[in-house]
Amino acid sequence: MGVSEKMSRLGTETAFDVLAKAGRLQAQGMDIINLGIGQPDFPTPDHIVEAGVKALRDGHHGYTGANGILELREAVAKDILDRKSVEINPDNILIMPGGKVTMSFAIEMFGEAGAEILYPNPGFPIYESMIRYSGAKPVPIPLLEKNKFSFDADEVLSLITDKTRLIILNSPANPTGGVVPKEEIDKLVKGLQAFPDVYILSDEIYSRMTYDGLEHVSLLSYPEIRDRLIVLDGWSKTYAMTGWRLGWGYWPDALVPLANRLCVNYHSCVNAPTQYAGIAALEGDQTPVDEMMTAFDARRHLIYERLNALKSISCVMPKGAFYAFPNISKTGLDSRTFQNRFLEEEGVATIAGTSFGEYGEGYVRFSYANSIENISLAMSRLETFLNKIKG
Repeated sequence: MGVSEKMSRLGTETAFDVLAKAGRLQAQGMDIINLGIGQPDFPTPDHIVEAGVKALRDGHHGYTGANGILELREAVAKDILDRKSVEINPDNILIMPGGKVTMSFAIEMFGEAGAEILYPNPGFPIYESMIRYSGAKPVPIPLLEKNKFSFDADEVLSLITDKTRLIILNSPANPTGGVVPKEEIDKLVKGLQAFPDVYILSDEIYSRMTYDGLEHVSLLSYPEIRDRLIVLDGWSKTYAMTGWRLGWGYWPDALVPLANRLCVNYHSCVNAPTQYAGIAALEGDQTPVDEMMTAFDARRHLIYERLNALKSISCVMPKGAFYAFPNISKTGLDSRTFQNRFLEEEGVATIAGTSFGEYGEGYVRFSYANSIENISLAMSRLETFLNKIKG
C-alpha cells in the first residue's frame, strides 16, 4: 500500500483507546468508573442548546465565512475585553471546529524538516504527534512535580536554538492541572525579546478553570509579543460542549490570511447553528459555568485528599482544569502497567502519564470530571488495588 511515510509519524490520543477498552469491559458486565476521559460530565446548558435549535429552525443551514460569522467573532472579542481587559480586533479571531484545529494549523505553518518546535512534556499528546507529522523536531519543555508542573522560564529560553520556529505553552495544563505563575510568564516574555522570529502558541482552553481565587494569565495580556502570538481557546471545557466541536483562535495580522486559507482547504467553515450556540454561551447566563466550577472544586479537594491518604501515592494539588496527576512511582508499577491493571482488575479507567510524554513516567492522570460518589468509590477501589499489589 503506497501510504505516505509521514503517516507513520502520526500518533494518537490514548484517552480514546482507554475509553474504548472500558466500553468493552462494561459490555462484558464489569462495573466501570471512568476517570480517564477529559470532558465535563455535565450537559450543555439549556439556553445554549436552545440557541442551536433556534438557529436550525431559523434556516441557518448553509456555509458561513471560513473565519466564522462576524457576530460570534465580535462576541469572542467582547468576552476577551470583559475578562482580560484586552482589546482585540474581531478580524484576528478565526472560529474553528474545536481547539485542535488551531493547534494543528499553527504547527503546520511552522513545522517542516530542519525546524524545531518546543512543547510541554508531560502535555497534551497531540502536540508531539502533530510536530512529528509536520517533519519538525519536537523539543520537550520538562514540567516537573518539584515546580508544581509549571515550566521554568530560564529553561525554556535555554532550549531555543536558531532552528526554533514555535513554542507551545499550556496553562492551565492537561494532564497535570498545573498553572504557570505570572512571574514565570513575565520572565519568559521578557526573555523572548531576544528571539524576535520565534512564534508562540498559547493553549488556553482551560482558561476559565482555575481555583483558589487564582486568575488565569493570558498571553494576550502582553502586547510586546502579540504580533507573533497565536492563542487557542474554545467552548468545549467551559460550557460542556465537547461534542459541538467549537473553538476559536487568535492569529496575528501576518498569519490571518494563511490560517483562513487553511480553513478553506480543510473544513470550509464551522457548522452554522453551532456558531449561534457559541454566541448564546458567551452572552448568556454564566451561572451554569459557576456551578460546574463549584462542583469541580469540591471533587478536586476530595480526590486530592483521598490520593494523599494512600501510603504509596502522592499528589500535588491541581490549580486548574479538572485533572489530578498523582505520583505512583512508589507502587512499583510503571505508568502503563498501573493504568491497565487498575482498569482490568478494579474497573477504574485512568490514563498513564507516559501517554503525555516521557516525563509522565511514574504518574497517572485522574480526571475528576465525574460525580463525588464515583470518585469516592474509585478511591476505595484504588486502596483495594494497592493492597493487592503490596500483598
